[in-house]
Order: sequence, then structure tokens, then C-alpha cells
Amino acid sequence: MAIFPPPQRVWWNEPVEKSEVFWVSIALIWALIMFFMMPYWHLTGEQNLSNEAYRTTPDAFGAKVEAMVDQYKVREEGDTGVPVVRPPAGSDVYMLARLWEWYPVLEFEKGETYRLHLSSMDWQHGFSLQPENINIQIHPNYDMVVTMTPTSTGEFGVVCNEFCGVGHHTMVGKIYVVDKK
Repeated sequence: MAIFPPPQRVWWNEPVEKSEVFWVSIALIWALIMFFMMPYWHLTGEQNLSNEAYRTTPDAFGAKVEAMVDQYKVREEGDTGVPVVRPPAGSDVYMLARLWEWYPVLEFEKGETYRLHLSSMDWQHGFSLQPENINIQIHPNYDMVVTMTPTSTGEFGVVCNEFCGVGHHTMVGKIYVVDKK
């Protein structure tokens, strides 16, 4: 049996049992299937994001976010005073993550394409757009760029899905998608 030590020290010269050959063969065949399916899924799957990553600094990224907020702010969100920004279609849009908030709230037009830049000011965070299945890790010193075209209107929640500390459960943001005006 394979679960007990071999009686002889030169175990690699012992014959392999048929059950072991069977399970190793099954594992090898499955590994080959998955190996060849990954490129197929990458090329044909609609789940793949077109994303890019660039080096940045928190100060430089924060300045871009504030410049965008100053230029495209349309209102403030509730009692929190978080700005709601409505950038023009086709533009670069910036959203930053920091303990424990997403800033600012974004408003997109349905059917228009945007380049969404995401970066963290402090720790690693996770960008999860709900109820869509978009998940991206957000790191400090990296500008993660996602090209997206909203296909439905509504309010979408942005949730941090990487544990970032004691206030992690409160780290939520919003993206609104509205019809073209």
C-alpha cells in the first residue's frame, strides 16, 4: 500500500500500483484540458476585462482625482458630502480607494465608454462592482485602468473585497449609470 513506508529504502525502483497510475493519469488529463481551455476562455470569454496597469504615486493620483472632481462635480451625495462626478463620455475617470472609502461617486451614461483609473492611497484594496462580476485588486503605487461600457442603468455598489482593517465592512462606494441626455 502507498500509505505505509516502503519496506525497501530504494522506493523509486518499486512498481507503481494500478490504482495510482489510474489517478495520476486522470489528474494529468484534467491538467491538460484546463491548460488548453485557459487560452480559449481568455480569447472567447466575455468575462475578461480590458485592463492596464501603470506606476504612479499616491500624491500624483490624488491630484488627478481632485482635478477631475473640481472639473466635473455635479452634486454632493447625502449627508456625507462626497462629490458626485459626471465626466464626459470617452474620458479618463479616476476613483481612489483609501481607508475606508471609495472617492468620489461616479455617474456614467449608458452605452458610453469610459477609462476608469483605480488606485489606492494606503493599503491593498479590492474593487468589486456589484451586482456585476467585476473584481480587481487595487494596489498603492499602481494605476489600474479598466475600459468599461455600461449596458444597463441603475445604482451599482462598489465594495472592497480585500480585508483592509477594522473599518473594511464600511468601505462602500457608488457608480450611477443614467440614460443619455
